[in-house]
Amino acid sequence: MFSHKGKTRTEKHNLGIASLLSFVAGLVNVVGFFSVQKLTTNVTGHFAYFVDEAFKQDFRSAFHVALYIFFFFLGAFISNFMVEIYSRRRENLIYVVPTITEAVILAGIGVTGTYLISENPDLIAFSLLFAMGMQNSLVTSISNAVVRTTHLTGLFTDMGIEFSQLFFYKDQAHKKKLIKSIKLRLIIIWLFFAGGVSGGILYTHFGIRTLLFGSLILLLGLLYDFVKIRILLLRRKL
Repeated sequence: MFSHKGKTRTEKHNLGIASLLSFVAGLVNVVGFFSVQKLTTNVTGHFAYFVDEAFKQDFRSAFHVALYIFFFFLGAFISNFMVEIYSRRRENLIYVVPTITEAVILAGIGVTGTYLISENPDLIAFSLLFAMGMQNSLVTSISNAVVRTTHLTGLFTDMGIEFSQLFFYKDQAHKKKLIKSIKLRLIIIWLFFAGGVSGGILYTHFGIRTLLFGSLILLLGLLYDFVKIRILLLRRKL
């Protein structure tokens, strides 16, 4: 799931990573919004606010909003920077370190968030945007741009295109490929929604500490990958 890249990567691997990370993104999206009333998984809305503040010549507020966009970008940059470094040194850690970093950020905000909500809510927004930038960059790199999990605009666009193509491509091979792609996108959308609903329900009981569940899901995904690879290696030795 996290360990395969390029030709060794299958649709099953993409499905697994999409399921895991889209659920986490949905959870972070809702928990972040409930906590600080800010979008914390994408920057489309922030860009609109930035332009609005700039047109009003409120440059201080515009700069403030621009920081939200910057931290998402920075997360994507750092994530791929890590991937490039470890691809040249320790390839087995290529996706492990960025994922653990994201898990640590979510856990850190989960633990300190109750204090930060009143003292420095922007730090929560910056941190979650950074984490989601990391996640989006990571999953884009892993899946060769097939999967994105932190927002739904592109997914609905791609799915609309593919649904329309079903009416024109009649050969079975192409149709089968389209259906698999649509299925993948529907699963991402459904699990983003499920993560959001779960985040909303858990937030009523645990508040921002709900992010600890997101961190735990990421770590369990890595553990599953590690155990699965070790079992496969043992089988080959037997």
